[in-house]
Amino acid sequence: MNPGITPFLMFDGQAEEAMNFYVSIFKSSEVLRITRYGANEAGAEGSVKQAAFSLKGQTFMCNDSNVKHAFTFTPAISMFVTCDSDEEITEAFNKLSEGGAILMPLSAYPFAYKFSWVQDKFGISWQLSFKE
Repeated sequence: MNPGITPFLMFDGQAEEAMNFYVSIFKSSEVLRITRYGANEAGAEGSVKQAAFSLKGQTFMCNDSNVKHAFTFTPAISMFVTCDSDEEITEAFNKLSEGGAILMPLSAYPFAYKFSWVQDKFGISWQLSFKE
């Protein structure tokens, strides 16, 4: 069944790198399809025209925009990940925060055994939660 709403991430030349990075972090994740810009098309030849990938069963779409925009990602919208183990949240935190920013450190909070909020090196914001 195709969900009616799919998160769509627009990158500036880093869509494939970001997608492969995310798929490498979470188990049960995969790249589903990639369509690339060809010669004489609006985008840079070989860059991602449109792609789909799955993270822990959730489908995402992404592309490399062929238009320069005056905006980028913001932590006001984030990906909330329910982690299945202490190891998963720790690994995801370490990988996603590298080269990015820690908005809330990985720690125990009243609402979760372990929680963290990070912004990765591509600008995507992630809330990671593990409730033991």
